[in-house]
Amino acid sequence: MEEFSKIRFESDYQEGCHPRVLERICNSNLEQTSGYGVDYHCENAANMIRNLIEKPDAQIFFLTGGTQANAAVIKHLLKPYEGVICASSGHINVHESGAIEATGHKVIALENSNGLLKPELLRNYLENFYSDPTFDHMVQPGLVYISNPSECGTVYSKKMLQDFRIICDKYNLKLFLDGARLGVALTSSENDLSARDIANFCDVFYFGGTKIGALFGEAVVFSNPKLAENFRFLMKQQGALLAKGRLLGVQFESLFENGRENLYYEIALRENAQALKIKRAFQEKGINLLYDSYTNQQFPILTQSQYDKLSRKFVFELWQRLDNGNLAARFCTSWATSDNNIKYLINAIKEL
Repeated sequence: MEEFSKIRFESDYQEGCHPRVLERICNSNLEQTSGYGVDYHCENAANMIRNLIEKPDAQIFFLTGGTQANAAVIKHLLKPYEGVICASSGHINVHESGAIEATGHKVIALENSNGLLKPELLRNYLENFYSDPTFDHMVQPGLVYISNPSECGTVYSKKMLQDFRIICDKYNLKLFLDGARLGVALTSSENDLSARDIANFCDVFYFGGTKIGALFGEAVVFSNPKLAENFRFLMKQQGALLAKGRLLGVQFESLFENGRENLYYEIALRENAQALKIKRAFQEKGINLLYDSYTNQQFPILTQSQYDKLSRKFVFELWQRLDNGNLAARFCTSWATSDNNIKYLINAIKEL
């Protein structure tokens, strides 16, 4: 029972959903609608997203979770002999239990820089790949996968996405952006991208709801509508077509109404603000961070003693064991991270 008395910072989906989302779900509970996402709520939410990204022809599908979305999209976009390129730290490479490989596609992992795949590294890989006279005996790259923010809380710049687009066009590759935490990237103080930019540069991306205020759900956006052909068949085959699909539509209606002044961005801004309070507390204590993150994930480098002291009162993630015996931890904020819990953590940091 001791674990239940601790304050949890190990992820951004420990609680349920934002009260405004829950209220909307409850208010729609007795409505009768068609199933499998063919209902007014899903269409209304899709139109809200189309308006936000200024892509009236974008095709939008609602799935329940990030791994499901990644596996379904990647399987749909790749030919049987193709693989997907990502940073070595990418979620599909390290935290999805081989979900992509289980679809029959190789994950081609390239070196990362603070969690980011660098365009120049991608370009070098492709140049070397196609200069090899035996390249037709290898797994062919068919897709580039990035996540924004990265697994390390860092964000991609507009220039980087422009460069990715140029490279992908040159080598006939598709560009897919995992947006499980896209809200916190777009509202980060380090961000220079808009949702419209994401839609312009990427063939497919998604607005993650699970980690930004929804009970569950990801809104997959095919910016290139031609690529969406028959995706619903793939969703059904993969068990990704929710019978009570309107539950997803209702949540994204709540998150995306009111245009750019939407609840989705409001929640993400608050997650970042709470995380930056934690970051400052560690810095003021003289504790370094593994990555310079301005989003809702923070990675302090702790001694074993510091780690043990914080573990008595808080639940957080052990991210990496360092060669010098120190431990990199991850503290993550959510829509529900309270001011009181932040103050409690900051006081504990001061006492280290």
